[in-house]
Amino acid sequence: MKKFIAIMLTAAVTMMSQALADVTGYWTTIDDDTNEAKSVVQVYKYQGKVYGRVVQLLKNKDAVAKIPGSPKTLGLDIIWGLEKDDDTYSGGKVLDPEKGKVYRCEMWREGDTLKMRGKLGIFFRTQTWKKNTSFKPNGNTAPTPKIPKVD
Repeated sequence: MKKFIAIMLTAAVTMMSQALADVTGYWTTIDDDTNEAKSVVQVYKYQGKVYGRVVQLLKNKDAVAKIPGSPKTLGLDIIWGLEKDDDTYSGGKVLDPEKGKVYRCEMWREGDTLKMRGKLGIFFRTQTWKKNTSFKPNGNTAPTPKIPKVD
């Protein structure tokens, strides 16, 4: 009986740690300056890589990205090409649509938060995004990446 309980506990802990490490889902981004909710990003997987798309703007609903073509921020993929590396995802890029700049990035999950780190050389900035359970998508189709054209 003790052996059975030990196996069940091990299986439960393994499943919980895998679920906690999964970065996919809807995340509320938080403004660094005001600490207010700014947008909702859908983090999704496509062909083994992780991407992120802005699916809701909570502040400036007509915002456009400062990149060639000035596309609307809503619907824009701002994260692309991340690959799993132990408990983190790295090797991809993140776009700051307000500045029009692209950075190397990595992300990892800590409970109900997602840590998103943008890097430029030896410098980096880490944001904490909060799990969003209230956003309701209009459809149930999995997104296909649309990586923006940036300089």
